Amino acid sequence: MMEGHILIVDDEEYIRHSLTGVLNDEGYKVSQAETGEDAIKICSEEEPDLVLLDIWMPGMDGIDTLKYLKNSFPNINIIMITGHGTIETAVKAIKMGAYDFIEKPLDLHKVLLTINNALKYKKLEQENRILKNKISKRYELTGKSKAIIELKKQIERAAPTNAWILITGENGTGKELVARAIYLKSKRADKPFVEVNCAAIPEELIESELFGHEKGAFTGATSMKRGKFDLANGGTLFLDEIGDMSLKTQAKILRLLEEQKFERVGGIKTISVDVRVIAATNKNLLKEIEKGNFREDLYYRLNVIPFHVPSLRERKEDIPLLVDYFLKFFAKENNQKLKKVTPEVLELFMEYNWPGNVRELKNTIERLVIMTPSETITKEDVNFLVKKEEVDIAANSLYLKTNSLKEATEVFQKFLIEKKLKENNFNITLTAKELGTTRINLHRKIKELNIMVDRKS
Repeated sequence: MMEGHILIVDDEEYIRHSLTGVLNDEGYKVSQAETGEDAIKICSEEEPDLVLLDIWMPGMDGIDTLKYLKNSFPNINIIMITGHGTIETAVKAIKMGAYDFIEKPLDLHKVLLTINNALKYKKLEQENRILKNKISKRYELTGKSKAIIELKKQIERAAPTNAWILITGENGTGKELVARAIYLKSKRADKPFVEVNCAAIPEELIESELFGHEKGAFTGATSMKRGKFDLANGGTLFLDEIGDMSLKTQAKILRLLEEQKFERVGGIKTISVDVRVIAATNKNLLKEIEKGNFREDLYYRLNVIPFHVPSLRERKEDIPLLVDYFLKFFAKENNQKLKKVTPEVLELFMEYNWPGNVRELKNTIERLVIMTPSETITKEDVNFLVKKEEVDIAANSLYLKTNSLKEATEVFQKFLIEKKLKENNFNITLTAKELGTTRINLHRKIKELNIMVDRKS
């Protein structure tokens, strides 16, 4: 037995009464209205789940009432009741937003079936809205810094348009997060969001990935495959790490972006698409253009609206908010009690450089939530960050004194081997295992780099 509140709008009293009796027996709450004006008043006061609305009524007819209700209460599903010779009007009502229509004389079995389907559809719509809201919150930018506030304003302004966007920023700053936020606030949010990591696809396969291929186009192409541009038709294509694309592929991408047409690899049929492109890179594309690594015409085609995602170093005031968000997120994700950090830990987080940006902070909090046995995370639990920063500082100071790549490589190898030997009390076997090499290779490197080893090992 379904539950729900149904409003019957019909100027014929016997239809209202007979439908009310049947629907009450089925467990529905029922309200009645004789006119369109009465229906609007009831919807304003109660907002029912479903309206059964007669097309022909004196005064404000069913079509005008439908138009008003869909504008004012878009979540109410409406089933039109039509008389003989009003099918064309009923079809018009469907185009205006009515869920369905039923014809007079009313078949009660069909009435109940249509109502049941409409309420199930409404439930699915509600679940979909809740899911979209959850997804939207997941991709919401966390922070109150000036840089993030400005970035949020940019997203609000640019998202509803079809303009193409180029997002720049260091690794781990949240470029994909920005891309998804733009997509979720766009008019294409109900269409696909297709992501392509340009750096992760081998050059020989990227054309097939982007454009698709026909069966037999090359060895291994046993069936036709749709490309990313095809899959994103009507929606949004996110080209991540666009700066890592070869010049050959850049040329093909440029042509596609300008024409919105392409052929699959091995195909002759031209396919037209309507795709909004959001691109992202951690490289300075203007410098890449100077080096001859990136096409200038492609850069200006993509860079219609530029977005820059600040590093965590530029928005340190957001760190407490991010820490709080990730603590709650990973506690829920891992079904654990909510943990807290001490003021000393938060101070350390504020002082730390975060070379991996928000991604590094996120991974750090996840590690601490899972691995810290107590409910309070103390400074002792985050010693690995202090050690990491000390190593970075020491390594950087050594590298600055080198004059060649070979010398820098040797400096790094010596630094790392010495560090691991000390950590393992000069145990060669254990050190070799941690470094992913053999005892013989490690002994050879120790000799080459003139590393002093405790002879007791």
